[in-house]
Amino acid sequence: MNDESTIYVLDTNILLHEPFAFLSFQEHEVVIPMTVLEELDSIKDRNKDVSRDARVAIRALEDTLRDASPEEVLAGVPLPNQIESQTEPGTLAIFNDFNLEQKAGSLSDNENDNRIINTALYLQESRQDMRVVLVTKDINMRLKGKGAGLAYVEDYRTDQLVDDIKFLTKGYHKFSGDFWQQVTDCESETDGRYTQHMMDKSLIPAAYINEYLIDEDETFAGKIIGVEDDKMAVMDLGYERLMGRNAWGIHPKNIYQGMAMDALLDPDIDLVILTGPAGCGKTLLALASALEMVVERGVYDKVIVTRSTPEIAESIGFLPGTEEEKMAPWLAAITDSLEVLHKQDESMSGSMNYIMEKANIQFKSVNFMRGRSIQNAIVLLDECQNLTAAQLKTIITRCGEGTKLVCSGNLAQIDSNYLTALTSGLTYIVERFKDFPGSTTVNLNGVVRSSLAQFAEENL
Repeated sequence: MNDESTIYVLDTNILLHEPFAFLSFQEHEVVIPMTVLEELDSIKDRNKDVSRDARVAIRALEDTLRDASPEEVLAGVPLPNQIESQTEPGTLAIFNDFNLEQKAGSLSDNENDNRIINTALYLQESRQDMRVVLVTKDINMRLKGKGAGLAYVEDYRTDQLVDDIKFLTKGYHKFSGDFWQQVTDCESETDGRYTQHMMDKSLIPAAYINEYLIDEDETFAGKIIGVEDDKMAVMDLGYERLMGRNAWGIHPKNIYQGMAMDALLDPDIDLVILTGPAGCGKTLLALASALEMVVERGVYDKVIVTRSTPEIAESIGFLPGTEEEKMAPWLAAITDSLEVLHKQDESMSGSMNYIMEKANIQFKSVNFMRGRSIQNAIVLLDECQNLTAAQLKTIITRCGEGTKLVCSGNLAQIDSNYLTALTSGLTYIVERFKDFPGSTTVNLNGVVRSSLAQFAEENL
């Protein structure tokens, strides 16, 4: 049996995760049980982020099936081709699972998940010429489907760019021992303070632009500034020079922070992605660099601070005050970092208020970013492991001329019910932007908050 004869039965969470998912199955048959439509209907009126996705999914289905007769909807309506190589159109059908009779071996129909699984079981039995696949992001439902007798149960993976989080690019390559001992062919050219080396790409076969190169002996630090065919151009930054970076009185505590600060202070880099464990300095470095670039150097006009707030749609309206005051509980990480930066001052609160006014720091909710165009600002997006790829796209496309975006997050601290480390928007943009000349990713490897935090990160 080949892949050309497959029926995909979609669970509700697939359409919540990606409302147009039913278009992604090429020439195959897509079946949506009536129970899924009922669940979308109950979700669309809730005051949660997913209610918007439910409404988009319902409208997309309605647009596809608008002109079809009831018989055609049950039999399958042709879908538009998504790729040029596709020869046959796929089809979309609605299946009335409420009319299914309880058969021996089927699950009780008192739960929505069970009714969807029963639909797949019925199709598997009645359409034996076809491969029937239940597609769901719910791990427990995949287990139940297998246990009930489904031959094929899959996760929806079109937005998953890596199979294992350990394969995610870290933004740097660390060489054991001395870097220069491993270089065989190199041409160097000095221009002013910096030296550029042309090296064989075989040294790093999977090299991407703006990746850093460091070694264990702490003798070399460089950055890949060009990759073509079998050669790569490496800018020699100097280990000591990288560790000597300074932003708003903050110096790097390790080489990873040094690489991050180098990227944050580089006006030619429009997107900086900082990943790493809790306490590695992501927020503090981003804020210190933002203040340095706005107040001291005048490169940008203002700092916009925003972050994912999963429950904000429900609760922000009940909080008193302006948008900035409503956002304060969610942005305490920023005010904590401001306190750290000014704890030596005679009047810390006075300094903080002065700096917030001087740097024009604005607290904004991700929910209110849609439709904006942000010019000449540095945007700090914290906790973005909880955002989907679509939400991150919404924010990145808001950035206009002269704007720098800093995305930071910890993939081990995802709070969303709908995301995993592999499907998080943070993982998605790290992979998508790894060969974009205007972006840099740095994985801040190592906890600098405290020995307590470091022990917890390593052992809990």
